[in-house]
Amino acid sequence: MDLNFKDFEVWFVTGSQHLYGEAALQQVGEDARRIAQSLNERPEIPVTVVYKPVMTDGDSIRRLILEANVDERCIGLILWMHTFSPARMWIGGLSALRKPYLHFHTQYYRDIPWDTIDMDYMNLHQSAHGDREFGFINTRMRKNRKIVVGHWEDPQALEALGAWTRVAAAWQDGQGAKIARFGDNMRDVAVTEGDKVAAQIQFGYVVNGYSLSDLTAYVDAVTEAQVKALLEEYEGSYALTERVRPGGEFREYLEESARIEAGLRAFLQEGGFKGFTTSFEDLTGLRQLPGLAVQRLMKAGYGFGAEGDWKTAALLRAMKVMAHGLEGGTSFMEDYVYHLDPAGSRILGAHMLEVCESLAKDKPVLDVQPLSIGGKENPARLIFTAPKGPGICASLIDLGNRFRMVVNEVEVVDPPADLPKLPVARVLWDPKPNLKVAAEAWILAGGAHHSVFTQALGSQYVEDYCEIAGIEYVLINEETEIRQLKQELRLGEIYYHLAKGI
Repeated sequence: MDLNFKDFEVWFVTGSQHLYGEAALQQVGEDARRIAQSLNERPEIPVTVVYKPVMTDGDSIRRLILEANVDERCIGLILWMHTFSPARMWIGGLSALRKPYLHFHTQYYRDIPWDTIDMDYMNLHQSAHGDREFGFINTRMRKNRKIVVGHWEDPQALEALGAWTRVAAAWQDGQGAKIARFGDNMRDVAVTEGDKVAAQIQFGYVVNGYSLSDLTAYVDAVTEAQVKALLEEYEGSYALTERVRPGGEFREYLEESARIEAGLRAFLQEGGFKGFTTSFEDLTGLRQLPGLAVQRLMKAGYGFGAEGDWKTAALLRAMKVMAHGLEGGTSFMEDYVYHLDPAGSRILGAHMLEVCESLAKDKPVLDVQPLSIGGKENPARLIFTAPKGPGICASLIDLGNRFRMVVNEVEVVDPPADLPKLPVARVLWDPKPNLKVAAEAWILAGGAHHSVFTQALGSQYVEDYCEIAGIEYVLINEETEIRQLKQELRLGEIYYHLAKGI
């Protein structure tokens, strides 16, 4: 992915007032500058943290907010009240703010200086109640924001700050992001449908349909030199089976897969797209369902959804941005088969072809195998298994009157066998708290059979994303209990109906 987090800026903004005198304000500014510089140097925070002058009145706050709104480098703000900053002067700025923001409830010194503390110290270091004043006006104004509590050198606080900046970067990346939809939704399928206009309003990305002839024109224009270069790349990156090596019986199919990849990549690059969908029910002009091409394009950072699933394509792109540079893979996924052994029930996740190679535990095997769906020639695909460890599945659904995100925390395990006759990439996981509860909860919440699966991100990233987007978030984890979840879903129906208004 062509992404440099340091190109993104988060502005560090500190609140105070003139009541304490110029000497105190000067100290507030020096303290705030040091915190901003420290945050900017911390490896947990990948973006550039920019110090901004101390805010002491409503006019300067509003001017700063308006500046942030139009600055494309600014992806959000970190707001902190060093002293008591009367919250009414923040109303105008907060009313105008269009960027995500985080309320950092911290203070300059970690510890109280028990032997020397006096009223001057108390007047200067008032975050304990200055931030509560600020918190009130945000709540009164019904503002969505992230709150992080802790000293600015505390590892947990830094981890939370860093995660939020990654989410803010993904949100910025999604504003105006173009998702290409080749063909329509798979026929008669409900959950992959949705309101693209509502999604553009809610999330900022743009979904448009394109004819397969638009894509095949690019595929037909691919040169033999481009195909040869990709084949050499495949041979250097993967373990090729005998039948796809030079002279093998399926080498021709691999060459066609390379041609599709080169054409699809050129289409996406020239059009400035960040995600795309395909459907095996609409392959006019293509000899194969794109498999290998999709796997490799996901690794390059593109969002993808099978069978016309544009919501998952856009979500995958967002989570790819969040996960950039972190250990662990992120991919389009589908719950495929259950293992219902009472001693250990599990879910085998896979898809026909399209699972991102970023999840691979070992070097992927590159092979061509028959595909019994779609009526086209045998497509190439990468075959691998994901490594053990924690992960999450996230599903974005359209409920008609709102969007809902459903997330299940899982634990990936090794398959008990090599699955020699299953020629697809796969992940075997234990859903939390267990398969029976997790599956019932997922179905109750309306979660789709498609999801974004990641071992790079925890559920907090997706929760932060939902907070910025202003959408419903449902978490299924070790603490989930069905009766309580039902109540949560019922309350959600009421809340979002009232919050949306008439």
